[in-house]
Formats: sequence, C-alpha cells, structure tokens
Amino acid sequence: MKKTTLKNYARLLAECGIAVKKGDVVIIQASLDQPEFVAMCVEACYKRGASRVMVEWSYQPLAKLHYRYRSVKSLSVVDEIELAKLQYRLDKNPAMLYIMSDDPDGLKGINQEKISKASKARFPIIKPFRDAMDNKYKWCIAAVPGEAWAKKVFPGIRTSTAMENLWNAILFTSRVIDKEGNDLDPVAEWKAHNESFRNRCEFLNKLRIKSLEYKSANGTDFTVEMIPDGIFCGGSEHTLGGEEFNPNIPSEEIFTSPKAGCAEGLVVSSLPLSYRGELIENFSVRFEGGRVVEAKAEKGEELLRQMISMDEGAAKLGECALVPYASPIRESGITFYETLFDENAACHLALGSGFTNCIKDYDKYSLEELHAMGINESMIHVDFMIGTDDLSITAVTESGERVAIFADGNWAF
Repeated sequence: MKKTTLKNYARLLAECGIAVKKGDVVIIQASLDQPEFVAMCVEACYKRGASRVMVEWSYQPLAKLHYRYRSVKSLSVVDEIELAKLQYRLDKNPAMLYIMSDDPDGLKGINQEKISKASKARFPIIKPFRDAMDNKYKWCIAAVPGEAWAKKVFPGIRTSTAMENLWNAILFTSRVIDKEGNDLDPVAEWKAHNESFRNRCEFLNKLRIKSLEYKSANGTDFTVEMIPDGIFCGGSEHTLGGEEFNPNIPSEEIFTSPKAGCAEGLVVSSLPLSYRGELIENFSVRFEGGRVVEAKAEKGEELLRQMISMDEGAAKLGECALVPYASPIRESGITFYETLFDENAACHLALGSGFTNCIKDYDKYSLEELHAMGINESMIHVDFMIGTDDLSITAVTESGERVAIFADGNWAF
C-alpha cells in the first residue's frame, strides 16, 4: 500500500477521528501488526498540535497465554499500575485512538468461563472510572490488517495478497480511496458523510417514535420501545465540552438506545459475531419482558449464553442501529468477521450498556437519572447484525401513526 495513501488515512484518524487540537494528550492502543502505520498516526497527531502521544501495544498470542496459565484469582486483580493508568486518563482526559487488527478467532480454545469470572470481578473496580469519563473524552475505533485476520477474510491466497486486499477494503470503506483505488480527500469525504447523517437523524427525531417493529423472512419478528426523550444519533459526536469527533471509522449507522426492559419477539443474526476472540455463528435470541429468555447458535452457543449472563443488564438491549443493506461495506461483498465493519453492513442491535448521549439534553441529567429514563446499564456492549435484504422496520409514533423506516433492507425515506 502506498505510503501517501496510508498517511492520508492517519491524517483522517487524527483530524476527524479523535480531532486532535493543540495541547491534547493522545493515547493510541494497537496490536503489533502495523507499527509503521502506528508511527504515521503518532506523527499526524503531533502535526495537529498534540503535546504528547503514547502508544500502548498489545499482542493477542500473549493475551492467550495469560488466559491459559493465570488463575481466575490472578486475572481478577486490578493492579496498582492499572489503577494509576485509569486515574491518569481521568485526570488528563486524553483522546483515545483504538486500532484494531486481531484475529477474530484468535482466542479460540481458551476457557471463556474463566474470562467471564475475571471480568465480573474486575468490573466494579473499573466502573467508577468509566462512569466518570463518560462523554468527556474524544475517541475513535479504526482498523489495519493483521495477517491472521486477512487470511480469514481472504482464504486460499498468498498472505501478502490477502493483506493488500484487506488494506484496500479498509481504506475504501473508510472513504480514503475510491473503488478503483484512487486517493480521495478523506477529511472532505467525512464532512459530507457527517452532514448526511445529520439530515436523517433530524427526520427521525421529528417523528417522535414510540416503538420500532422489525420483520424479515429469516424469522425476525420483533418490537422494541423507545425512550420518550430519546434521540437518534449518527456520524460525528460531541464531548460534554463541545468537541466534535468520529467514534467509528468506518460508520454507516444511525442509532439510538431503546428503553431497557421493553422488547418482545425473536431476532435472527445475519452475520457472524466475533466476541472475546471467538466466533458465534447462525444464532438467534428471543426477548420476553425486555430480556433475552432464549439463545440458540450453531457455533458458539455456550459463549453466547455466557455473554448474556454477564450481569443484570447483559440480557437487555442497549442499542438499535439502522444501516441500509446497500451500504458500501455490504456492497463490497466481504464478511470482515470484525464488528467495526460488519455492523456497518447491516442493521444491528446491541446487548448491554446503552448510550447516555442518546437522551435529548443528556448533559442536564445525572447518570442515575439517565438510567432511570431507560438507558440500560451493563458491563458489556456487544453489537450483533440482523439486517437482511428483505428487512422491514416500521415506526409507531406517539400519535399512533405508522411510518415505514426500512423496506427491503434499505431506507424507506
């Protein structure tokens, strides 16, 4: 991949992703797959005026060794150095850039129950820091190819070719290059993209939607209630301090957080889900009284059940996201096995934590008040894809009007 193209991508992540301004502290979290590109991101942040850029490296095979050999008790400990890092983030409010590249199935074979127990033990210690930072910092999740990931997406070809193909797919869906591989001005592309998000959100928010009804031929037949003061969001977001950033690159979704505990019916997955480094495939979940009461999967069913039982809120919905079946990611014909991309190829839902900024004037309320309004609370937030080429979504407004939102998998307005 051309260095000029990759520098354009790094510039996009620094300028539109985490929107670095003069004096910002930046933390980049990345695996070891693309150190040269990470260095480009560091330089792009400094050119935007960052005062300090730190890189926190990870290595999935090393994580697998920790999970295999450490005890639940050891994995459950939040060490002093981890607490110090959390306190540093709370004090300095750094912009966070997460660069994904791990093998979607890279932790297969690890005792997932051990991970679940350790996560549950750690969460009460980490949660106060997470709550205190909510909506206060700029963050962005993006991706680069890793060899194992590339071979999974493009099997049966040389590794170098698979890596090049995955680079092209990432850069095209992130609006850095066009279909022919020509360089674009990604910052200008994202400004226009964000404007289109704002127009659709404005239309949806004016409807005053009470509930959404989902139906498709694969068995999805599902109704979910909205929060009266809830709003739809998409594209760029703003911190409480008013700074604009793009949390996901790429992104094609418009989303909201539904009313926790108010969902009924069956939803059937349309794409695999990579959760904790292992794939869950061909699954469905049934809701009664707003909670998952039944979960089935051809592959990874036990992991799916563990996910839903992580805490009280893990079996409730935290997000409803609207993504047209004709999105660039779907039209690429590629299954990425990575939620950052696959969630933008189809409408999806998320189990677990909701988004507090999906309430109108959310900054005027305490966290407790936002949860009381219906924003779900959980230690997890896991997106899973349900969009199909025949999915219909109908909005029922507060006045009783029925408005088609999706027809045949795409926007109906």
